[in-house]
Order: sequence, then C-alpha cells, then structure tokens
Amino acid sequence: MATLTTRAADLSADAYVINDQQVEQLIAQSEDVSLAAVSTNLLESQQMAGSLTGTARVKASKEFVPAILLNFFLGGLGIHRLYLGTQTLTWVGYILTCGGIFGVVPLIDFIVLIMHNEDISPYVDNSKFFMWANN
Repeated sequence: MATLTTRAADLSADAYVINDQQVEQLIAQSEDVSLAAVSTNLLESQQMAGSLTGTARVKASKEFVPAILLNFFLGGLGIHRLYLGTQTLTWVGYILTCGGIFGVVPLIDFIVLIMHNEDISPYVDNSKFFMWANN
C-alpha cells in the first residue's frame, strides 16, 4: 500500500505533456466527413429499400419443419412467428397474452401449419396476430 502512494506522489502534472505539434499534425492528416455526404448515402439506401416494398418484395423461403418444431416447443412465446418473419409486436403479443390467449393461438397455429405443410408462404411475413385469418 505504501508503494502505491509513493508511486502516485512521483507522478506529477508535469508528466502529462501535450505536444501541440503532434495534435496539429493529426488534425491535418484526418479526413473531414461531412454530414451532407452521409445524408446522401442514407437517402440513396432508403430509396433502394423503398423500391423493395409492396408486391415487388421477395419473401424469404422458410421451411416447414423448423416452423412446426418451434411452434411445438416455444409456441407460447411466439418464437415460431419470429422465425416466420412477422413484426416484433406480433410475437410480443403472444407473450403478453399469456402464451397467445393461454396457448389457444399457438395450438391453432400448429394445426394450420400441419394442414398447409406443402406451402407455408402465406404465413411468412404475415403481420396479423391470427396468422390464419383471411388466408
């Protein structure tokens, strides 16, 4: 403990010196990033993303087996809906309604997925709480 206090006493404010020339040299070598260039790039990426919305957007292919297994084991948490690409609030709704209205909704999801095992694409990126409604 005594060595720490003597070591701290040895370090004085004079030990910390800023070399102004080195600081100026670093600033001169730095690259100026303007907000306009960043805003332009952001606007271009938003325009590209906007062109992918609507019917032109391609749905990701999701497999039947992982969806059904996630529904069976974690259906009450809505994890199968997360896998299928739904909005965040949908699967959070499963959790807030005690497992999708006490497990009824995941059970119906399970049955619907089994019945439509050849093509589950209507349920991919489906933002409805009841994914089978109007399909």
